[in-house]
Amino acid sequence: MSNTIQQYTSITDKVLELFLKKQKDYGLSWRILRKSSMTDQIFIKAKRIRTIEEKGSQEISDSIEGEYYGIINYSIMAMINIRHDFKEELTSDQVSACYKEIQKEVFELMQKKNSDYGEAWRDMKISTMTDLILQNLLRLRAIENKEELLASEGDESKYTDMINYSIFALILLEEKRA
Repeated sequence: MSNTIQQYTSITDKVLELFLKKQKDYGLSWRILRKSSMTDQIFIKAKRIRTIEEKGSQEISDSIEGEYYGIINYSIMAMINIRHDFKEELTSDQVSACYKEIQKEVFELMQKKNSDYGEAWRDMKISTMTDLILQNLLRLRAIENKEELLASEGDESKYTDMINYSIFALILLEEKRA
């Protein structure tokens, strides 16, 4: 798993760097988005990845990797908005600290799951990870309309799973190119 940790950290560093640059460009404008809007933003990215996987081609040059980065960032932003109501005033520094804390929590969970599951994701197809992300999005949409959950883990676990599936897909894409 030592290689996984290095690969995982390399990707999360890149995604954080992108988030911070966009935060400088756009500020905290995304804080106005409701959870359902965040979910839809992630859906758009995952749907584009799946369409490209199925067609085997793409019309615009934006990379699949960039879409996975977007899924990771929108998932973390959604988690920030879950923890801090969009009406709550946050500074850029507070948002950055919250982002890094969530990133740390997701990494720690990945390590535990990776240990228990024996890095099963390494034997999975990237297209399966895309499907699992879409499944989590459909689950999020289903629970958005419910006041009480009977057996579900809730919103944050779905975003966490999508972050990790995206990172795993990015690792496999990097390995494929190497």
